[in-house]
Amino acid sequence: MEKYEKIKVVGRGAFGIVHLCRRRGDGAAVILKEIPVEQMTRDERLSAQNECQVLKLLNHPNIIEYYENFLEDKALMIAMEYAPGGTLADYIQKRCNSLLDEDTILHFFVQILLAMYHVHNKLILHRDLKTQNILLDKHQMIVKIGDFGISKILVSKSKAYTVVGTPCYISPELCEGKPYNQKSDIWALGCVLYELASLKRAFEAANLPALVLKIMSGTFAPISDRYSPELRGLVLNMLNLDPSKRPQLNEIMALPVCIRPLLNLYTDIGNVKMRRIEKPLSNVQHGPHGRPGGRIPGSRSRDGALGLGMGKVHTLPLSSVYTWGSGIAAPLRLPMLNTEVLQVSLGRTQRMGVTRSGRLITWEVPSVGCGEPSLPGGMEPMQPQFISRFLEGQSGVTIKSVACGDLFTTCMTDRGIIMTFGSGSNGCLGHGSFNDVSQPKIVEALPRYELVQVSCGASHVLAVTNEREVFAWGRGDNGEPP
Repeated sequence: MEKYEKIKVVGRGAFGIVHLCRRRGDGAAVILKEIPVEQMTRDERLSAQNECQVLKLLNHPNIIEYYENFLEDKALMIAMEYAPGGTLADYIQKRCNSLLDEDTILHFFVQILLAMYHVHNKLILHRDLKTQNILLDKHQMIVKIGDFGISKILVSKSKAYTVVGTPCYISPELCEGKPYNQKSDIWALGCVLYELASLKRAFEAANLPALVLKIMSGTFAPISDRYSPELRGLVLNMLNLDPSKRPQLNEIMALPVCIRPLLNLYTDIGNVKMRRIEKPLSNVQHGPHGRPGGRIPGSRSRDGALGLGMGKVHTLPLSSVYTWGSGIAAPLRLPMLNTEVLQVSLGRTQRMGVTRSGRLITWEVPSVGCGEPSLPGGMEPMQPQFISRFLEGQSGVTIKSVACGDLFTTCMTDRGIIMTFGSGSNGCLGHGSFNDVSQPKIVEALPRYELVQVSCGASHVLAVTNEREVFAWGRGDNGEPP
């Protein structure tokens, strides 16, 4: 333990305790899983050793990275990567019944898909895939699959028999005690996709017999028709009661509904850089009726980049944003984060955009020296060098539009809620004070109204409700409201 400094306990499970630690060598945050072995049965020891064995075999940007294991005070310690963004289950719960848009669902799903493809290529079954075992990075954009404690390495193409896994995600063949293979993980993956689209589990019941009955009958509530028929059809196919009729992972990857998010997927994990194909559909194999089918060839280059397809590969932006004025005489292209920006707004000190997935992106000038920290999105005039970043503090919130004033920003969520941040001078934030706010905060006087539009002047704000009422706040001189 001389390498690590314990910070706090972040979890307790059937086999031990999970610690958040700091690695003394470089200060990095690390997870240490402490598994007591002295009083374990032989089977429990084998299970603990199995987790280490499985983790050693896996090396993928969407799987929690394994560092090392060692014995300490009669306990097996497993050191692995820390994912600070919480679990996908927590992310879904915080949505509060506000459905995710389809692009966001597919952004998460295709990352899980790539990770499971890597797992199955190693002849491993996860056997406990669920949203609680899917972790997120600090920006809650990158997926990391973890907890391979009950995974089984398939030495041959034989099928496994042991009944393990979380009851809500177990497949019908598991319920019947039949042998199973990778198709049981496909069932669990279908349950995860259903949960992303419905914000609730596909199969839930008050007791285990009732749950098994639901799973065996394949009974679950339909997904909202706001989603495409292709997405809804994919869920139905993965939750087919007949394992042989569930699609293989490579067949799912070749579906039109998955091709675009796969090609648009960007990762900034470690040294991995996602590459995009110049003509992405030219190498997809087509079936007899012209529909895309078969397997998308995958290859990993020497620098760890994942290439989908053959031919010339290079990065392509999903959208472009330009700015000019304030000393910038010609349109200047702003740096992007490989995301699609649908709307932008400009204030005297703020440049903001809204992405298709409902996140705020800001462009700002890097701070030089040790002056006062700037407001989010702040920039120095006359300096045309910008960096882009996603604004933090948006967990579980989908932004629909953004508007900027001189030193502050307002944004409206998909549920018609106004949030503001930046300088509190002139009362522009609407929080009943003149305090600055660094992250988006709800204007508490307005939640009982559903807002449909918000606009900013230099030092005041106008907001319109769905009942055509207009609210105004901020500075009121020079004929400006209020």
